[in-house]
Amino acid sequence: MVVVTLGNPRDKFWGMILSLAPEGLSMTGIELASFEDFVVMVKDGEVFSPAVVFFPMHRIERIELDLPDGSLPSLSQRFLAKTGRDPAVLLGSRDAGISGQQSSAKVPAAHSAEGPA
Repeated sequence: MVVVTLGNPRDKFWGMILSLAPEGLSMTGIELASFEDFVVMVKDGEVFSPAVVFFPMHRIERIELDLPDGSLPSLSQRFLAKTGRDPAVLLGSRDAGISGQQSSAKVPAAHSAEGPA
């Protein structure tokens, strides 16, 4: 899980990298500003659709791992604590957008690096 800081316009995105190439970054996740709403949706079992997006490299200012900072938990840890769901499994599932409920679908071991989504 990563947090991507974008420029022009300034934005932050939280999720999983699908592909990183000289042209840009493909990932699945949500805008960081929507994090709490996403937590509530998953917790309530509502239908959701994590975005699959491509950002050209000229917009990417920084990519950082979603790690705890001292005593502050990471976004992934906060998500797990509030929903009981692992965000990497949830966002990595091909049918994640069907509902916030547990899925029996297998999560792919690795994502293809064929190019942007």
